[in-house]
Amino acid sequence: MRKLDGKTAFVTGAAMGNGEGVARVFAEHGAHVLLVDISDRVFDTAQAIQSKGLRATGYRADVTKLDDVKKIVENAYKELGKIDILVNNAGVIQLVSFLEMSDAVRDFHFNVNINGVWNCAKAVLPYMIKKKYGKIVNLSSVTGPMVCDEGETAYATSKAAIWGFTKALAREVAKYRITVNAICPGYIYTPMVEKIAQESNPDNPRTVIEGIAGGVPLGRLGTIKEVGEVAAFLASDESSYITGTHVVIDGGSTLPETVSVGV
Repeated sequence: MRKLDGKTAFVTGAAMGNGEGVARVFAEHGAHVLLVDISDRVFDTAQAIQSKGLRATGYRADVTKLDDVKKIVENAYKELGKIDILVNNAGVIQLVSFLEMSDAVRDFHFNVNINGVWNCAKAVLPYMIKKKYGKIVNLSSVTGPMVCDEGETAYATSKAAIWGFTKALAREVAKYRITVNAICPGYIYTPMVEKIAQESNPDNPRTVIEGIAGGVPLGRLGTIKEVGEVAAFLASDESSYITGTHVVIDGGSTLPETVSVGV
């Protein structure tokens, strides 16, 4: 048996990036994946998974709107009879210095990165509690809880908040045999990283990517498939005695005590 055979997984931000990686890996491990994203591209990603003979359904939704999320979850539960796994991946980032940041930009980060996670957990948990089983995986980051760069105040704050949310919710739902854990990616090659590189050096963003990779002890950026495999472990019964914690996947980028400089 594959580790997620017979499971139904709800994955947000699944059109591209880490969410796409999670959705593809989950499907390969046997899950029926419900891909949720605000972009219509989610249907293309779902179709690509289906074309391999795997189970996937795409939904367009805004995770900041609780009623929209509840409607999708309710319909999926009626059709499939259960929601076993929730992966809260949807997230945004804009690089703006603290004093120049508008309230609108701040709230954009908080609404998607915090309220979106809150809303999806609120929509899915009643069905998990009913079944006395569930796996929730929240995508945090090394940015905020462990490291950060200039311009990341809103993003770092939102991702650090996910640590507290993960721990508190894990404690609250443990009695229902529901586990809640977080993944903290470092630099994974995603459209979000490409966007950061473009904002940092519009004339030559590739040098930014190469510079980032040069600072990672393993010498490269991670892949969305690697993030997907970590999520699959936390979403499977292989992790049945793990809850309220986080897994860092960063190629060792948070290990160096000092910054390497050329001689």
